[in-house]
Amino acid sequence: MKNIKFTTRDDYMQAVCQMAEGLKNYYTPGKAFVFTGYTATHYGNRTIGLEGFSRILWGLVPLWAGGGTSCLDSYVQEGIRHGSCREHKEYWGTYQDGEQAYVEMAAFGFGLLLAPDKIWEPLTGDEKENLNQWLMQINERRISDNNWLFFRVLVNCGLRKAGGVYCSEQLQKDLERIDEFYQGDGWYTDGATRQVDYYIGFAMHFYSLIYAALMHDEDPGRCTRYRERARLFAQDFIYWFGEKGEALPFGRSLGYRFAQVSFWCALSFAGEEVFSWGVIKGIVNRHLRYWFEQPILDCEDKLTLGYCYPNLTVGEGYNSPNSPYWALKSFLILALPKEHPFWMAEEQPLPKLEPVRTLKYPMMVIQRGMDGYVTALASGQYAEWEPVHCAEKYGKFAYSSYFGFQTPRSCSSLAQMAPDNMLAFYKDGYYHVRRRCREVTAAEGRIISRWQPLEEIEVETTLIPEGSGHIRRHVITAAKDCIAVEGGFALPVDEPTEAVSIEKRGYAKVSSSKGVSSIRLRQGEGDGKVILCEANVNLVHPRTMLPYLWYRFPKGTTVIEVFVEGITGNTGD
Repeated sequence: MKNIKFTTRDDYMQAVCQMAEGLKNYYTPGKAFVFTGYTATHYGNRTIGLEGFSRILWGLVPLWAGGGTSCLDSYVQEGIRHGSCREHKEYWGTYQDGEQAYVEMAAFGFGLLLAPDKIWEPLTGDEKENLNQWLMQINERRISDNNWLFFRVLVNCGLRKAGGVYCSEQLQKDLERIDEFYQGDGWYTDGATRQVDYYIGFAMHFYSLIYAALMHDEDPGRCTRYRERARLFAQDFIYWFGEKGEALPFGRSLGYRFAQVSFWCALSFAGEEVFSWGVIKGIVNRHLRYWFEQPILDCEDKLTLGYCYPNLTVGEGYNSPNSPYWALKSFLILALPKEHPFWMAEEQPLPKLEPVRTLKYPMMVIQRGMDGYVTALASGQYAEWEPVHCAEKYGKFAYSSYFGFQTPRSCSSLAQMAPDNMLAFYKDGYYHVRRRCREVTAAEGRIISRWQPLEEIEVETTLIPEGSGHIRRHVITAAKDCIAVEGGFALPVDEPTEAVSIEKRGYAKVSSSKGVSSIRLRQGEGDGKVILCEANVNLVHPRTMLPYLWYRFPKGTTVIEVFVEGITGNTGD
């Protein structure tokens, strides 16, 4: 895939076809299931196989809508016939409340909307009825009260457009409920939760823009609102992207990788030129180039589990070997004709953006460095249902598009905990970090949070951007003496012996050909240390070293202030 330049429409078509080729040998005999690996999820193998079948459709459907074909076209048609037939041994199944299969039904609704000539029209009358009945299960059961509601919207809209049986009442109810998640300035929440992550872009806005583009005649008022909200969201969301194409690693479901840019693709599909077509094209092209320069494919061009390299540590319990193919949502732009201004435009860099920008709803202060990378100072988010490594995905003080962030292998060893951009208190053999915040204020240019890592410890943390780094000011109130460590950015290293470390009172620094990371005390007392982290804990870099400060806080109130800096590239002391 590295020979694909991601510049032209043909490049994108070639990428989808090449990934489709990699899946060809993994279909079951009846073509209704795809199994690409052996790791498990909280749902069963049958649904994993359905997921493999459905998620490639996010790339194939726009390919078909744009006039292309793939090696899987006949497989898909055969699989639909068998998978939706109750009498066939590869029948996809009958489901209860809240099952994962409802997620996968969305791709079928998408296909009915954009490519009915491939999904619907080749079926006989009985086969159409089978598929219709299988899909209608989503209207008969309870599903998650979040972005999942859009799956039901897509299914009902697709069946409506195709002339099948659908539920108008449920469609209206879901659309009204989705509006209740809207917060303002283009931002939604993903249901009744405090987390605001990529699901806002690659779910809430992605589906709403498809709806806006295809359902205007039926629902013009709502489609207009969806467009207005997306235009507002774009003004903030552009700050999550670096100049080299990468996006900010933050939150859950990062295994979906280049789905991060699918918002911009849906914006293009809906014809919304929020920035110039050249700017939007540049965001998308650079993002895809960035991802396919990383080792995210195996030797058969199949997507792997992980982030910038194959890695199970970062994944959630709902990530099967087939899950990463949700990333193909970004190929929605293939549905645009070759004469569309997106394809005709000359790629442009990002517009001039503010060096520091406070984002109210995700509670972040975004720093844009001279090197083009992005750092987000963050506080206050948390997924109450606690996906794996929830504290690390939402609760760190800073997230960097270059340095990535770390997810621990254990909480008892410092090297395995590897607490970059966290203040970790040590008690009874374990490190305890910030999870939930009791109170957060995101004022202009700073974030103040109050949190409690342990019952006997309360902390007030203020984060302030400063130059190429940031200040952290902690007020720690402890009922008894305690020990803690505070990490800076984790520095990537190829050869640990080539890294240069400085450890002294109140200061720690590590340098390599990949950059410099340092943490310096400005107020308070502590010892500077550098540690080689457990391999594969970082999302972006498989080997890292971490500078940190070691503290001993007495009973009572202690104030410490540190300056944390990460510099990319080959730089000196």
